Amino acid sequence: MKKLIIICIWLLLWQGIALLVGNNILLVGPWETLCALVRLAGTGEFWQSLGWTFLRLLLGILLGTGLGFLLAYAANRKSLLREFLQPAVHFIKAIPVVSFVILLLIWTGNTWVAFYVVSLVTFPIAYLNMLSGLSAMDPKLTEMAQVFRMSGGRRFRYVELPQLRAGISAALALTVGMGFKSGIAAEVIGQALHTIGNEMYRSKIYLETAELFAWTAVVILCSWLTEKGLQLLLRRVSRQ
Repeated sequence: MKKLIIICIWLLLWQGIALLVGNNILLVGPWETLCALVRLAGTGEFWQSLGWTFLRLLLGILLGTGLGFLLAYAANRKSLLREFLQPAVHFIKAIPVVSFVILLLIWTGNTWVAFYVVSLVTFPIAYLNMLSGLSAMDPKLTEMAQVFRMSGGRRFRYVELPQLRAGISAALALTVGMGFKSGIAAEVIGQALHTIGNEMYRSKIYLETAELFAWTAVVILCSWLTEKGLQLLLRRVSRQ
């Protein structure tokens, strides 16, 4: 109930600011945004753009995050691998998203550029967060697992995963958020057809501010649902 009240207050503030501005090109309120969203949802182009964008971004998040977790787990065991990967990870982390997009447009075209960008952006986040979590684990519990000769799978499930769950959860929140931000930016720059980024750009050209806000709300909702879904999956896996 408290969260609902807070959301309503923010919506009222948003509507109040929109009324003060008094210009639908500069700023629209939540009601105009909702009307635009309902109007868009009645078209096939809306669902096609939503489906293609969500698929590419989700696959990119899963690939980048999964690869980051796996390589961090391996690097924690092999110091040589960790030292070998360190320059590449920091290099990828420091490159601006726009540089990724431009290079990938030259190399691969614009159809799957968002997928590649999201994978590259989420990889160092997942890698560094997992590596930090692994280094903070209690060594006594690891020694206990070795004394009882637990298999690698059982040790990860019953000893390591409970200690890593908070770190993995935080990493998922970061990778999903950054994945959707960078992916939509890549679509806006790359202008792949039938994507949310392309629809946002068209809204900007035709000064359809309500539609731009509606697409933004869709991206926020998809990001939130993706994060909650992955967090739920993590909780179920860690409880089994």
